[in-house]
Amino acid sequence: MTVSALTSRTTGHWAAVRETHIGSVFLVGDRAYKLKKPVDLGFLDFTRRETRERVCHKEVTLNRRLAPDAYLGVADVTGPDGQVCDHLVVMRRMPDDRRLATLVREGAPLAGTVRDLARVLARFHDRAQRGPEVSAQGTRDAIRARWRASFAQVRPFHGPVLDADIAAEIEQRTEEFLAGREALFEHRVNTGRVVDGHGDLLADDIFCLDEGPQILDCLEFDDHLRWVDALDDVAFLAMDLERLGARELGRSLLDHYAEFSGDPAPSALRHHFLAYRAFVRVKVACLRHQQGDDASAQLARDYADIALRHLRQGVVRLILVGGLPASGKSTLAGALADHLGATVLRSDRVRKELAGLPAEQSAAAEYERGIYSPEHTKRTYDELVRRAERLLAMGETVVLDASWNSAEHRAVAAALGTRTHSRLKPLRCWAPEATTSTRLASRKGGISDATPRIARHMATHVHPWPDAHVVFTAGTERDSLTQALAYLD
Repeated sequence: MTVSALTSRTTGHWAAVRETHIGSVFLVGDRAYKLKKPVDLGFLDFTRRETRERVCHKEVTLNRRLAPDAYLGVADVTGPDGQVCDHLVVMRRMPDDRRLATLVREGAPLAGTVRDLARVLARFHDRAQRGPEVSAQGTRDAIRARWRASFAQVRPFHGPVLDADIAAEIEQRTEEFLAGREALFEHRVNTGRVVDGHGDLLADDIFCLDEGPQILDCLEFDDHLRWVDALDDVAFLAMDLERLGARELGRSLLDHYAEFSGDPAPSALRHHFLAYRAFVRVKVACLRHQQGDDASAQLARDYADIALRHLRQGVVRLILVGGLPASGKSTLAGALADHLGATVLRSDRVRKELAGLPAEQSAAAEYERGIYSPEHTKRTYDELVRRAERLLAMGETVVLDASWNSAEHRAVAAALGTRTHSRLKPLRCWAPEATTSTRLASRKGGISDATPRIARHMATHVHPWPDAHVVFTAGTERDSLTQALAYLD
């Protein structure tokens, strides 16, 4: 490409300057020259020339992993006396009209591009460096330390830039999620999900060229911030697409990435990493505001809104769905699990598993006899709680389908919610007796052994459940689901 052709496709200017919080980029002809600012921002210190030189060389080496033809090398800057006074990263200048952020803003069709990016990133992460030192940065405690460091750096901007209540809720929800999810992050480490990644995936730094995407500007100044969970890495770009108004493209990126990488991460972890990446940009925007960029204040607030939205969506919940036989609880529990991507555990199935019986085999007996004795019922509820605890610790929302007639059993479930820092959401299904009687009389197959006689006995032994939200289930499944979701949200 000639310089004149490149100029017409970029800014319209042969030369231009762009500035970030840590450097300046000089665009000249078909080259881009990056200069590090001599600043100390706490999480980086570029005040010494020797440090800037080392980081420039590291930037070239690291970025050649994803853009081998874009990074040309490092040039020295000399003063009038001939002495070296600084250093520049030298790059091919990329066409602005092929910048991913530009294409998103223009509404270009990008479904195929996003799929290609997901494939490239999955392959990059598959080949990325791993090891004990890298893995240590993916533990729950390491991630929490990074969050807390960002909280501390942003706190002086509460009020002047950020709404203090929003910032406080972000901190509270973050701490709650992390407190109960140590097992999840340990599993991620043990299965090799923590890699030497990119660390700073932004749509402004990705160029969609004919020869394939060029992904630039990885995080080079601190290895520890680049050693991340691979899902955390790709979530940065998904979050940035959302910030640009292309939330569906962000979701598609994560879905394709899960397909290509074989990553079964729970949706709560996706939301957590999306929130984390948004808050990283909150911090950057605050620093730019401090450096005199007034427009960055609104940008910080926009990123804070994204972070809070995902922290709310990523809450791990323990949902109790109870009620008398034929009240519609199993139907509602299944619908909730499908809608939320949750795991449903059904007491009827667990009860028979513990007895060594196939779920579909009848074990009908008189009230509180056989496998429905108080002793076996307690075993059943204890097992439900045990299984739920393992899932909640792994970031999975769990729906427990049982009658929940006993206040004692509900207290055990409430303690589980507290222990795993999961939000307890109790739902009690109710339908008129005429409706439940008709349902019981017309039942064929299924795994429940309840009869009208058993239902009448159970109705006289229900402990009060004042904290449960009542769902009227005499209508359609959609009606019941809508009521339940309104309460959960």
